[in-house]
Amino acid sequence: MRILIYSYNYHPEPIGIAPLMTELAEGLVKKGHNVRVVTAMPWYPNSEIAPEYQGKLYLTENCNGVKIQRSFVRITRERNFKNRALFEISFVFLSFFQVLKGSRPDVIFLTIPGLPVCVSAAILSWLYRTPIVLNLQDILPDAAVHVGLIRNPKMIRLFTWLEKFAYKTARKISVISDGFTENLLEKKVPKEKIIEIPNWVDINFIKPLEKEDNYFRKENNLDDKFVVLYSGNIALTQPLEILIDAAVKLNHLDNLAVVIVGKQEALERLEKYSCGKKATNVILKPFQPRHKLPEMLAAANVGMVMQKHNVISFNMPSKIQVLLASGRAIIASVPTNGTAAKAIEKSGGGLVIPPEDSQALASAIEHLYRNPQLVKSLGKRGREYAKKVYNFEFILDRYEELLLSMKKPKKKLNELL
Repeated sequence: MRILIYSYNYHPEPIGIAPLMTELAEGLVKKGHNVRVVTAMPWYPNSEIAPEYQGKLYLTENCNGVKIQRSFVRITRERNFKNRALFEISFVFLSFFQVLKGSRPDVIFLTIPGLPVCVSAAILSWLYRTPIVLNLQDILPDAAVHVGLIRNPKMIRLFTWLEKFAYKTARKISVISDGFTENLLEKKVPKEKIIEIPNWVDINFIKPLEKEDNYFRKENNLDDKFVVLYSGNIALTQPLEILIDAAVKLNHLDNLAVVIVGKQEALERLEKYSCGKKATNVILKPFQPRHKLPEMLAAANVGMVMQKHNVISFNMPSKIQVLLASGRAIIASVPTNGTAAKAIEKSGGGLVIPPEDSQALASAIEHLYRNPQLVKSLGKRGREYAKKVYNFEFILDRYEELLLSMKKPKKKLNELL
């Protein structure tokens, strides 16, 4: 089957949608499918095109059997409407012509965010007479409006129209949690269009490892420390200042270290905040190479998931599956009625506490600090749950089944006569 994956993000971007789309594409190739990916030059999470990809309008690569067709995007670290519009327009326009530089696909697998690319995907679907499978990793504009990223009424109306258009033109819509399904049903999306397939984790790559001789512990003088680790996006919806406040409240625990891993720009802001709070037990580190991720996770005793109280209920951070697979206990400072809280409670792999409450967070950390057996049992239950529910091989089979169902059956000879 000829599969086109249309995504803003792909390898070598280390976090977010890119690792998911990379694993999906390469997994489908191993199953015998012809897969090409149309994507942007690598730009996330640093909001700048990676040095080795700069100065190029188009580039085609082949990696692990996947044909990757990249196009330039106009990206800058300065966040405003004009720059976001130029980013979207550059990708929508330039990527469209990349799709045309290849054979007709049997199916277009379009991942969201962002929304404007659904227009070019719909045109391609019409030209090729090819169905679209829409993969929702977030629901826009709901999530952006909810946290104040989009406030202009005209922009909200435009993105609402694009959302409806994307749902209408897709043959099937794959969603990552039941919260997404509820949201779409409220918007009158036909139930038969929706299929729930959770995000996955490669349990053979992300797995429990020993803390002894751990490079991350050695590099950061963490041997004999009880390590609380947050690694991932640091944006409007992740209140990392609360984690620093909690660390300050735990200064009496001599061998506690709170480690925050993220992009450099965000760490600079947190460094100022941390210094102002005299948080001597906080360590800030830039993102690590992806091949070192399992060992970095293994350096922790506890992994953190953090959201603000106003995060929309269906938000489901992909780091949950990763932390569960790593066999580390989780503390989730998240809205208790949200999808993230429900997933962690169902897994049995962590504690859920109210968001943006530094005292509750400090108490939860100290509780685990003083109960090593609980830490061990939470990690073990989380790992078992990840193996059972988020196993990549199982979920890959479900995606393959979905994509194969989109392929038109060949007409028999007697039907043509």
